[in-house]
Amino acid sequence: MDSILVTGNGPLNGQIPIAGAKNACLTLMPATLLSEEPLTLTNAPRLSDIKTMTALLQSLGAEVSSLQDGQVIAMSSHDLTSQTADYEIVRKMRASNLVLGPLLARFGEAVVSLPGGCAIGARPMDLHVEGLEALGAEIELEDGYLHAKAPGGLKGAVHEMRFASVGATENIVMAATLAKGTTVLKNAAREPEIVDLVECLRKMGAQISGEGTSTIEIQGVDRLHGATHQVVTDRIELGTYMLAPAICGGEVELLGGRVSLVESFAEKLDAAGVDVVQTKNGLKVARKNGRVRSVDVVTEPFPGFPTDLQAQMMALMCTAEGTSVLEERIFENRFMHAPELVRMGANIEVHGGTATVTGVESLKGAPVMATDLRASVSLILAGMAAEGETTVSRVYHLDRGYEHVVRKLEGVGAKIERIKGQ
Repeated sequence: MDSILVTGNGPLNGQIPIAGAKNACLTLMPATLLSEEPLTLTNAPRLSDIKTMTALLQSLGAEVSSLQDGQVIAMSSHDLTSQTADYEIVRKMRASNLVLGPLLARFGEAVVSLPGGCAIGARPMDLHVEGLEALGAEIELEDGYLHAKAPGGLKGAVHEMRFASVGATENIVMAATLAKGTTVLKNAAREPEIVDLVECLRKMGAQISGEGTSTIEIQGVDRLHGATHQVVTDRIELGTYMLAPAICGGEVELLGGRVSLVESFAEKLDAAGVDVVQTKNGLKVARKNGRVRSVDVVTEPFPGFPTDLQAQMMALMCTAEGTSVLEERIFENRFMHAPELVRMGANIEVHGGTATVTGVESLKGAPVMATDLRASVSLILAGMAAEGETTVSRVYHLDRGYEHVVRKLEGVGAKIERIKGQ
């Protein structure tokens, strides 16, 4: 099993190109199931999760081709052979559940395994089921599979979600594009990935308004057509690499970055003593004089602080001046990186969904183990600022969300290498 060896090496300088958003691309790919005509995505990230979604769509009979070194994905669902998403593929990645809404909308039936992914909480499907049932679907759980039917087709409805779930919003919106009548989805999630999905669906002929707000209205149409769409910049990769110069010092420009994608996160960095400046090519980030200051963080749905940047932010707070409190309100079990940071000399106390971090002068390199995708990169960031060598094991998580992480960090001066497993 591969590991990553990181050696503290001082300030970083240079540019890092930011890829297309993993979470956006994984949502856009199932949209091909809504139409017989081709859907082409550009600016696609080159990640293992994208390969998993490709395999899932191909298992349904879709044609999926990776072009231009993986940055273009060409898809066609004109001749699907199955409406069953098998456990052996779905278990690898929770975003696989996003085929449920499109299959149900187009074919009136779908059988989808309950999803898998990182071990950071239960991530139940109840919000997806409630929304689709509001549109007239009949859904039963049997042997770990959701069996969904809509014999008379889906019908528009007014539905308010109990929680602003991103995945449920995406599934319901896609299903509603082919429903009869108008659907009004209240307490919808507002993430940029949802806005990106709606922009793509609109190019395919969908009639949708209100994306980016808590109320989305969808007027169902008879059919959708093909389109070409550019995947939005990955705000989580952007935020992660913004933290690299914040932790190590120096100045790094993140190509393709926009403040609007990470506004609440950028505000926290500013409060901590990190400059974030919009340039014509992206975002330039530099730590101000001395140690960063401690700041408190509460994870919230967009536009609040992203849960997917909490682990990385904790790494920054480990050497901040003062004490910070990080409260996780989105996912349970998402502080599994804390004990690994403690192995590096961090002072962290965890009580339920709250972590208290008292900054230390410096971290010390140590062997650590990644427990999930974002934890893995938080340990790499910590290792870049630590004294000595840090070996991060179980980095297969990393390949699910970050393309060419070693190459990108090496390019700005980090001393980092990937060690191949036996």
